Amino acid sequence: MEQKAEQQKTVLIVEDEKNIVDILRFNLQREGYRTVEAYDGADGLEKARSENPDIILLDVMLPKMIGFDVCRTLREEGNNVPVIILTAREEEADKVLGLEIGADDYITKPFSMRELIARVKANIRRTGMNAAAAATAATTAMPVVGNLSINTDSRQVFRDGKPMDLTTREYELLTFLASHPNKVYSRIDLMEQVWNYGYVGDDVRTVDVTVRRLREKIEADPANPVFILTRRGAGYYFSVK
Repeated sequence: MEQKAEQQKTVLIVEDEKNIVDILRFNLQREGYRTVEAYDGADGLEKARSENPDIILLDVMLPKMIGFDVCRTLREEGNNVPVIILTAREEEADKVLGLEIGADDYITKPFSMRELIARVKANIRRTGMNAAAAATAATTAMPVVGNLSINTDSRQVFRDGKPMDLTTREYELLTFLASHPNKVYSRIDLMEQVWNYGYVGDDVRTVDVTVRRLREKIEADPANPVFILTRRGAGYYFSVK
């Protein structure tokens, strides 16, 4: 059984197949989570706004509003709640699109409930800090390089003292690379170290998308990065000179 703090986390399930919702609700509640359900995209978006969930399980093919549009709208509104895309669509283009619009993870049906629970646990994090806490975090953040700093207690990244809006996966990728400066990791290495729950197949494209989105947020010129660099044919590394 999870610890009390974990038991109080809320999972929003946005899925139009009732049998899948029932299975998810049962297993998540058994793990100690509170669940909220929505059966179409419009209701899911409204509940994401009103219920303040700690994580969202989001189907793609939904009535009224597809899952991609729900996720895109939340990100445009500045809502960085972790989102796991949950769908039967296995095309790589769909996975890439989901990550590009701000989803943190992607799992295809049929899925192992054990794997899904593991991903929920891995993706849940504190959803926000008030202004005073953010200011305190900024003053205690550890410099990494140049104007970039990381506060591992608050799980926030700052550039010039201002907090950056990173997804869970972007934060974890950055902190992993930054904690091993100048060491090159292949995409497969990063899948194992950062996406650490047994990925199989060729999902390494996920790494490329996440790196690109991270560069767009932390680099002054994403086309000419100075923090996360590419070693052609080998992988990515965090540059410290």
